[in-house]
Amino acid sequence: METAFQKWLRTLNFEQTTINYNPVRVREFFYWLEKHGIKAITEITKPVVLKYFDYLKERKNQTKNGKLSKNTLRTHQQSLRRFTRYLRETGQDSFEVDIQLQGSARSIKTIFSKEEIKSLQMACDSDVLGMRDKAMLAVYYGCGLRRNEGLNLDADDILFNKNLVYVRKGKNYRERYVPMTEGVKEELQNYVDYARPTLMKSPVKALFLTVKGNRLGSNGMAERLQSLKDKADINKEAGLHALRHSIATHLLQSGMELDKIKRFLGHSSLESTQIYTHIKNEQCE
Repeated sequence: METAFQKWLRTLNFEQTTINYNPVRVREFFYWLEKHGIKAITEITKPVVLKYFDYLKERKNQTKNGKLSKNTLRTHQQSLRRFTRYLRETGQDSFEVDIQLQGSARSIKTIFSKEEIKSLQMACDSDVLGMRDKAMLAVYYGCGLRRNEGLNLDADDILFNKNLVYVRKGKNYRERYVPMTEGVKEELQNYVDYARPTLMKSPVKALFLTVKGNRLGSNGMAERLQSLKDKADINKEAGLHALRHSIATHLLQSGMELDKIKRFLGHSSLESTQIYTHIKNEQCE
């Protein structure tokens, strides 16, 4: 069942970390169920789920001192909810994870300030790779794309005549169109017109290319961002997703309505977007 759940997550284009760790959390849940004599999905009731989370609240953290954090408890809750969705959508018996965890969560660990974003942009060189770096920042910060959404972009997905970016492989394979500002459009246009043709060794659909002409991968993109942080003297543990968190926070600080930010980010529920309200007043200006 675990392997099938993993395949389902992969089919719906979830992040690789989700594909790797959701089944691990589900496995821990089933180990706990077995220890308590529960052997069938139909035996998993709300009191059972509540009892399991009471156990998690007291369980020792296996990598740090103390108990599990609120964020860790929420990742367990989210993993089980995805698993119940998998069961329902594949026609199997399921159960409800209808519990409320007390306390606020801080799943967003790092945000770039507006000044730091400017520093990253200024750290880009004027050569071919520098133009690609600017386009990368335009996609992940300017358009707020998820890591995989940016990696999977093809050149034809940039609709310059409509000022839109077409996201074909969003989370759960949901398609959407993301608007481009003039600044974002300019950086992408420069890359597509001047830098990408230089990198392209043979016909290829991918937007972001390596020096060998292949689709740029996650590690390569992360290395470029780290290089920009080093040049900009930004000492933060932050990856590509921090750029997405940053634009969402900055839009909220500028007064944009939460529902509009939800559509911009491609969130399926407003609950996912509301995390940004917890940090809107912090030093991200």
